[in-house]
Amino acid sequence: MKKIAFIIPPTVEILDLAGPLQVFTEAKFYGFDLQLEFYTYTDEPVSNSGLGFDKVADYRTANLNEGDYIFVPGMSFDYVDSIAFRAEKDFFNWLKEQSVKKVFLCSVCNGAFALGEAGLLQDTECTTHWRRIDALKARFPKAKVLTDVLFKKSNNVYTSAGISSGIDLALSILEELKGAFFTHKVARGLVVYYRRNDSHTQKSIYLDYRNHIHPKIHEVQDYMINNLSAANTIEELADMVAMSPRNLSRVFKEKTGTTIIEYLTLLRIEFARTLVNNPEYTIEYIAAQCGFKSARQLQRILKNKA
Repeated sequence: MKKIAFIIPPTVEILDLAGPLQVFTEAKFYGFDLQLEFYTYTDEPVSNSGLGFDKVADYRTANLNEGDYIFVPGMSFDYVDSIAFRAEKDFFNWLKEQSVKKVFLCSVCNGAFALGEAGLLQDTECTTHWRRIDALKARFPKAKVLTDVLFKKSNNVYTSAGISSGIDLALSILEELKGAFFTHKVARGLVVYYRRNDSHTQKSIYLDYRNHIHPKIHEVQDYMINNLSAANTIEELADMVAMSPRNLSRVFKEKTGTTIIEYLTLLRIEFARTLVNNPEYTIEYIAAQCGFKSARQLQRILKNKA
């Protein structure tokens, strides 16, 4: 039976822990024979939000074998940046020993700093939350830190950007273990209909180009996001917000820095990249949902944007 061991450090970020944990809990519900275990290296750890944990086993009692997994979730960065964290040499040495045993090491958010202290990021592609990229580079200069990916696998080390991307990482691991269709069932059980992969960036097209306060332009952007399969002609959009097509085009470019057509294309490409992770969807269905004229057009655009 494969084991998934979760480390509960001091000041743990709850979602970094709960997200991946729920993925594997759901996988058990669908019949995957897994054993979920929990360990800590401190007495009665308390989360960053104040929620405490009781009677968590000491990590030294773990009995993990080749092919098992360890998840190290994110923590308060004040703790990660503290002398107390860096002083946990025994725990970091244990992580390294597990790696030698060919146990997979997985970090969520700034849990990557624990892997770094264990010497597991040297000459290794890795990532963390975008707020901590520079700090990770500075502390571990020999690490190959990637600045804008959701997660990355390098040999037996997995790192993720944190928060919700821990769920993406766990789903990716589950797909390696059980295949795309089983993982799709788990994702649906979690009400995660649009799975993201490691080609998705930490930035979001749904949030980009929104650094303005013009209500009509926001209305147009919201409409396009929610109606990608529609024609979305400039004339229709302009009529919706009581502007002339020429004025809408001018104001949209002025406020967002891009044109309506360029923005719409980016939205459609992003949505298509998400839908292609669903094994139940054909390329023809995806093209129609995203507003492309044909499956061939979508395939050509995705190839050019790869």
